[in-house]
Amino acid sequence: MFIYIVKNGDSLFSIASKYQFPLDTLRNVNGLIDEMMVPGQALIVPSTVYIVQPGDSLYEISKMSLVPVETLRTANGLESDILSVGIKLYLPPRTKYPEEGLSYIIPVTPEQIEATASSFSAYNAYFGIFEYHINEEGNLSTLNNDELAVRASRNHKVAPLATITNLTAGGFSPKLTKKVLNFPELRNRLINNIYNLIKTKNYAGVNIDFEQVNAGERDLYTGFLRSLNDRLSPEGYFTSVALHVKKSDSDYPGYDYGGIGAVVDFVFIMAYDWHEKHSGPGPVAPIDEIRKTLDYAVLRMPRNKIILGVPRYGYDWTMSNGNAISAKAVSVTTATEAAMRYEVQIQYSTQHQQPYFSYWDENGKRHIVWFEDARARAAKFQLVVDYRLRGVGAWQLGLNFPQSAFLVEHFFAQKRVI
Repeated sequence: MFIYIVKNGDSLFSIASKYQFPLDTLRNVNGLIDEMMVPGQALIVPSTVYIVQPGDSLYEISKMSLVPVETLRTANGLESDILSVGIKLYLPPRTKYPEEGLSYIIPVTPEQIEATASSFSAYNAYFGIFEYHINEEGNLSTLNNDELAVRASRNHKVAPLATITNLTAGGFSPKLTKKVLNFPELRNRLINNIYNLIKTKNYAGVNIDFEQVNAGERDLYTGFLRSLNDRLSPEGYFTSVALHVKKSDSDYPGYDYGGIGAVVDFVFIMAYDWHEKHSGPGPVAPIDEIRKTLDYAVLRMPRNKIILGVPRYGYDWTMSNGNAISAKAVSVTTATEAAMRYEVQIQYSTQHQQPYFSYWDENGKRHIVWFEDARARAAKFQLVVDYRLRGVGAWQLGLNFPQSAFLVEHFFAQKRVI
């Protein structure tokens, strides 16, 4: 496999011809509906052979194929790095890294639930069923079609986790979390309700996603997770938690990475939204910042408890006089289609390992888009291997990113937990 970046004058036919690869397979792997592409677009070519083109170097081919230079030399019996145009290089398969993936499902319709579970079961050990809300009495909301989601997950050998949040109509609520954590009666009621939900609905465990926890509730939050795990663990249920990114103790001080890592089975680090709707344009999941988070995390909790959360989306910011006046989340496919529609070249930040572009819409408004592509995703998957983490997971599977599943299969051997 290698990742090809579309150039000016390329067509899908010319790329398929240049590398002697079936055009229909190229189209299907990359989720292309028609022949339209734009310069800078990243395409996966799932071939075990690379045909050397004018200007190629062994170093560039190594980057494209995610195969070390020395491995390429050995696999092809090369005595030097000098390459002749037209020769065929064998791209040896990677040794797949065993991992446990966790990705989130929002159950909408029975048809959508079954299609999602079926399509992504091969790439995930856990599905986080999103979401149940807590209230000020320590009770839980209901969730439409949750039993269908649990059944579909188990039918496809994926462990379903009940995702519990402090989300309210006004957003994630630190005030709500503070009240529930500070009153033992409410805290114990919530733990009992979570236990009963998991047992009644046949979940395999829980994923706690309390966001924006205040510094004052830091130890209370860790204590809550410890008590919850003490209740669930004897019956074989998983306790997991979604965590904000931290690069230092002062970042998100309500979250004690060391304490939390000691009392739960695993964590899902939400390595995205460095830039989001309210921040102004910039990389959504910059790899340089993710490395800093992992460097911090692995010193405070076991590596085999960390699942790296990655996005299946980006943001499209509408600009005026250099300022963002609005923004919307867009799937990887939607972002790429916008570049095609407005016929603009996709740029790529080597520092942040993320693509971006800008365009002018029909109303004369400038837009800036940052998102994920195959290069960005491959770089994040390599981090999981390099840091020897438990696994990788995505927010969320309803967002279209056709190339991601192929890359998961290329990098990882999925471990099963049920």
